[in-house]
Amino acid sequence: MILYIDTSALVKRYIDEEGTDEVIAWMNQADIIGTALVTRAELVATLTRATRGNRSLAKDFLESLDEFRGHWSHYQHINIDDALIIRADSLASIYALRGYDAIHLACALTWQDLLNSPITLATFDKELHEAAEKSGIQVFP
Repeated sequence: MILYIDTSALVKRYIDEEGTDEVIAWMNQADIIGTALVTRAELVATLTRATRGNRSLAKDFLESLDEFRGHWSHYQHINIDDALIIRADSLASIYALRGYDAIHLACALTWQDLLNSPITLATFDKELHEAAEKSGIQVFP
């Protein structure tokens, strides 16, 4: 299985919450895992926000951050260029997506086109999930 994972799904690999076990299982089943370059900044921001104001989570945050940064080189990084942004622009308009959701969908579709093979998009974002299904991509969950 070729798995494109957005931030809403990938963060569950590093924060133990509902959906964590499923995400880890999908990632273990995948032959290749890809994500957008912006996922790195999105995920670190999400981890930081999750621990802000909660000192008891600081150690877990640092461990999660180190783990994520260690894994980063194992993911395929989908580059964001002008053509991808134009595609994201169109997808945002068609499906009324937020900016980064449109970028994730454009990355997944572009990667699928480049690989000439079906991919599966992992997301816990409802709007992105629906748009991906309408775009013809298999979606988890």
